[in-house]
Formats: sequence, structure tokens, C-alpha cells
Amino acid sequence: MAAPGAPVTVTVTYSNEKHSIQVASQQEDGEPTLQDMAVLIEQVTGVPVPFQKLIYKGKSLKELEQPLSALGVKNGCKVMLIGKRGFLAKDLQAEALKQLDKRIKGTAEQFMKILEQIDAINLPENFSDCKLKKKGLVKRVQVFLAQCDTIEGNIGQEMDKLQSKNLALAE
Repeated sequence: MAAPGAPVTVTVTYSNEKHSIQVASQQEDGEPTLQDMAVLIEQVTGVPVPFQKLIYKGKSLKELEQPLSALGVKNGCKVMLIGKRGFLAKDLQAEALKQLDKRIKGTAEQFMKILEQIDAINLPENFSDCKLKKKGLVKRVQVFLAQCDTIEGNIGQEMDKLQSKNLALAE
């Protein structure tokens, strides 16, 4: 067993990844806790602490304030992590989608203004190479606009899914 206050080295398995981490206490003269380990695991794997499920010897580790020694976690132990990176809380998902939708609509509007500006350019008849470039530019901007439309549609579908889930939960 490690001396009180001494760091504990643990191997964390997440998906197909293995990470060796050294867990030290955040309190002076204290033992490393599950919270200390969970924060380090978040830094290494990107899985936020609230979405981590840590398993050691077949048991789920839940008591974040507990010292690792009280949970039986020692130097060289292996801990398995189950969780997903980058999860947004349900109440934040709808807001994030609304903000993203607003940004996409703003971007599409900017592309429309660019198309208007390109259209306003008058070129003499003998500038055929410039006219071809202008036509190519219009096509590229139209592709960007189509991508904005596709993204906007996907956001709408995700918002609909979220609303239907919320309605199902409310019933």
C-alpha cells in the first residue's frame, strides 16, 4: 500500500486506449481520492467527470470523496472507464442547437450577400476568362449555400428528435 499522501499510479482502460496516470492528492498531506483520479481521467480521455463510470474489480466506484486506498485502489491497479466524450446535458442540447441554427442561417445570409455582390459585377464582353471565373465563383458559393441548407435540415431533425424525446418523457 502506498504511504499516505504518496501518489498512486493507475492504468485506466477506455475503449481501446490505455492510459497510465499518477494520481496525487489535491489536499496537502492528504491521500489521493476518487475525485482526484476522476479529474485526471477527464484531462486524459476527455470524458467529463459526471459522465464517467469507473469500474475496479467488477465494482462501480461512485464515492468521489473516498480515498483510493479505502476503495482498494493501489499502485499498479487497473481501472476501466465507461463513458462518452463531449456529452451535453439535455437542457443544454436544445439551446446549443438553437445557437448553431442561428449561426448557420447567418452564414447562409452572408453567402447570399456575396452572390448579390458577384452578380453586381459587370464585365465587358471581351473579358471571357473573367466571366468564366465569375461563373465558377458563383458555383462555389452555391455549393456552400447548399451545404448550409443541408446542415440546417440536420439541425432541424435533431431539434425534432429532442422535442419528441422530451414530450415522451413528459407523458
